[in-house]
Formats: sequence, C-alpha cells, structure tokens
Amino acid sequence: MLPAYATTGQRLTYQVFIGFCALVFLFLVAPLVAIVPLSFNSGGYLFYPMEGFSLRWYEEFFASSMWRLSIRNTFIVGTSAALVATVLGTMAALGMARGSFPGRGIVMALVISPMILPFVITALGMFFFFSSLGLTNSLLGLALAHAALGVPFVVITVSATLQGFDRNLTRAAAALGARPLYAFRRVTLPVISPGVIVGALFAFAISFDEVVVAVFLVGPHERTLPRQMFSGIRENLDPTIAAAATFMMLVSVFLLVAVELLRRRSERLRGLR
Repeated sequence: MLPAYATTGQRLTYQVFIGFCALVFLFLVAPLVAIVPLSFNSGGYLFYPMEGFSLRWYEEFFASSMWRLSIRNTFIVGTSAALVATVLGTMAALGMARGSFPGRGIVMALVISPMILPFVITALGMFFFFSSLGLTNSLLGLALAHAALGVPFVVITVSATLQGFDRNLTRAAAALGARPLYAFRRVTLPVISPGVIVGALFAFAISFDEVVVAVFLVGPHERTLPRQMFSGIRENLDPTIAAAATFMMLVSVFLLVAVELLRRRSERLRGLR
C-alpha cells in the first residue's frame, strides 16, 4: 500500500507494478486453470469449445477400479515417504545445526543433492540400486525412493526453524535434570514442530506428483496417480485425465494452505508477529 502523501509518479509506478504482477500471475496460473473446465466436458475429447457440462468423467475417475487403485497407492506411498523423510530429515537438520565438524558444507550439499540433480539421473540410479535389493515393482521401494527425494525439503525447513530456536531452553532443561531425549520431546520438538510439519507436507507433495521415478520403479499394479495419468496420456487420452488433474490440484491447494497456516504459527511462536 502506498502512503497517502505519495506523488502521482509513485502512484503510476505502483499501478504499473501491480499490473505486471497480475500478468505474471496469469501467465503462471492460466495453463493450470485451463484444464479444470475440460474435466466437466460432456464430450469425449480434450478440446475447446466444450460440448456441454457433465460430471461423467468424475464418476469414471472415482468409480474405475484402476483409478481408485492409483489413488490408494499414491496416498500410501506419499504418507510412508513423508514419515520416513520427516524422521531422517529432522535428525539430519538437528545434527548439522548443533554440530560443528570438518566437511559440514559437503555433507549438507550431499543431503540436498536429490533436489538439485535431474530426476531422470536420480531415477536411473535408484532403479539399478533397488534392482539389486529386489525392491522394484513394489510400493515399498517407491516409498523409500520418494523418501530420499523428500529428505532435502525436510532438512531445509527444519534448519530454517532451528535458526530462531533459543538453545538456552535446552540448556535450562538439562540443568533441571532432563535427559536429552526428554528435553527434545518436551522442549525442542514443540517449538520446531511447525517446521517439521511443513517439511513433512513438502515431502508428501513431492511424492504426490512425482512421475519420473515411478516410471522406472513400479509396474502396472503399483501405479500411482501421476504414473497412471502418464500412461493414460500415451494410451487413451480422455477427459478422465483432466478430472484426475483437477483432483491433484485441489490436494495441492490444500497443502499450500496448510503450509501457510503453519508458517504463520511458526512466526507467532518465534515472536516475529
């Protein structure tokens, strides 16, 4: 907001800036929003103009055993991957925040490398590694692979939360006789919990829409929702895919809202607001 004493030039510049931001937002969001109306198309093809309004593709999406299986697999893998990534990522963040050791920067770079490397390279490496362990074509193998992809996001969010953590709290707990594990559970964890939960949500979101690793690691019976959509685009392109995409967008919006609420709670706990 501009102050009341702003000049005409400042007001014009501000309006141009707002218009530019609106155009950028439209450029980013329009391709996503364009798919939503197609999911209500009564016709059998993905094209504009629409032939009419219908819920038939949502009925097909939720009634089809193939799509229901992919939804179930997606949430099983996503939840499992988020749990594993949250535990490992939180432990890694605590270790690097509290410890001072040679090569700390190298270790941090290695931990976050899965989010930097192209997914194709990561997927290929995971395929050969998991093949030797017999974990391909299984939800367990995919969950472990997605957990590895989610760990960097947990490490980053928890590390950011630990930057504002007052270590005198744990020192006081230790001075009162609390064991390290008890002090972590009753003192540290409640304070950093917003960052931990945000990291878990990010790990779930990474698993929720990941398709490259799934293409390498799972078969027809272990397909997740993105993997099933990828196969549908190649084999049978119909508006059911638009319904599935709309469903995934709704879940993603819910996750973003949850992350924003947790961010605000974290700021209140840290006394920033």
